[in-house]
Amino acid sequence: MADPRTTAIQVKAPIGQYGGGFMVSREAKALCEEYGLGPRELYFRGRCGVLGECDADVVHSVAVFFPFEHVKESWDGGRKLPVEKAVELYARACQEWGRRKLGGFDGCVRIAELLEPVVARASSVGAPLFAGWRAVPLADDAPARAAQLMHVVRELRGGLHANAVIAAGLDPLEATLATDHDATPFGHASGEMIAKFFRWPEPYAKPSPEAVQRRAEAETVTDELMAPIFAVLSDGESDELIELLRFGHVH
Repeated sequence: MADPRTTAIQVKAPIGQYGGGFMVSREAKALCEEYGLGPRELYFRGRCGVLGECDADVVHSVAVFFPFEHVKESWDGGRKLPVEKAVELYARACQEWGRRKLGGFDGCVRIAELLEPVVARASSVGAPLFAGWRAVPLADDAPARAAQLMHVVRELRGGLHANAVIAAGLDPLEATLATDHDATPFGHASGEMIAKFFRWPEPYAKPSPEAVQRRAEAETVTDELMAPIFAVLSDGESDELIELLRFGHVH
């Protein structure tokens, strides 16, 4: 029987992939082409648009692991698209991606049923993008609804993880380079791959053993911060969620 902390650890990778996969999907690319936006313009306006119309520095404060210059260029470059519309489009990309990727998976109904109370009862403290996305209406159909809920849970973990990294005394680039995990939208990725993807200028310094250790400790802290969120599920429900996500992950 999975306790809440085990659940947080076990669902981390599939939720990271299924909750963030739409961000690098053909659905998102099609919207960029339709509205004349660069991929990162839609990414920042869509993902962070739940903050409302604001200065790029506000966006950078929650986008944490991206360099400020890249955030500013992308956010300001996307201003041709109002934030309300950007959020609507980004939610649509998530929903359509969910229909394509999970449409043949019967477990979506139950995934959505299990994640709804998790999302509804979680504290939003320290996770502003989670708070913003929790307020976005959910799709009615199960595959789209499940994908959207996984995106919302992913934003919660992302916000709490940023707090853990900051508390560990790591700067964003240092933390990124000291990373090596499989909870990214494109599966397993090294820290250097992620740093390039985030547009940090090269060359990169090799992270010190101390930085790697602190980054690992920040991951453990994040797991611990996520544990109470899954405490709303019974042990049986936690086991069920883990199995459903594992099955969907494989298929």
